[in-house]
Amino acid sequence: MSDPKVGVFVCYCGANINGAVDCEAVKDFASKLDGVVVSATYPFMCADPGQGLIKDAIKEHGLDRIVVAACTPKIHEPTFRGCLQDAGISPYYLEFVNIREHDAFVHMGNVKAATNKACEMIAGGVERAKKLEDVPQKVVEVDKSCMVIGAGIAGIQSALDLGDQGFKVYLVDKDESIGGRMAQLAKTFPTDDCAM
Repeated sequence: MSDPKVGVFVCYCGANINGAVDCEAVKDFASKLDGVVVSATYPFMCADPGQGLIKDAIKEHGLDRIVVAACTPKIHEPTFRGCLQDAGISPYYLEFVNIREHDAFVHMGNVKAATNKACEMIAGGVERAKKLEDVPQKVVEVDKSCMVIGAGIAGIQSALDLGDQGFKVYLVDKDESIGGRMAQLAKTFPTDDCAM
């Protein structure tokens, strides 16, 4: 297999990142990294025009690995995975580098430190991206069953609740009979009923 062609896309996140990090300097740094074919910035990479920039670069430069330096992946990783898929490459060829929460917010007011850290984070992201492999997906049939281990009173109640939800339940216990400690009691609180 040939060497991966990496694209690096740095998001300003409005002023959230660009207010603390020199995004243009980061873009220039990334463009010189081994394996990086294209490097670009955009004010809001998660917006449709930003995603369009990524898709166009994938097609124009034959990119097969993408590094997005932006905000938290918790919010936008699915967005960018979809972008890669729409462009015809595996969504698993995305490396997300969080330079907002892990850098810009931490080093607010120190542009030099924030920019240096962003460069280091992106260099690491590029190296990781070059090693990413596709994760094949397959559909498997799921058996709607479960096992409850322990047939004490809590295990029995759990098995009943799961059964009521439509699960086939396997109730397993190390003892010969169910009931756990309950089976050892003569009477139970609050009614003094027989435990068994």
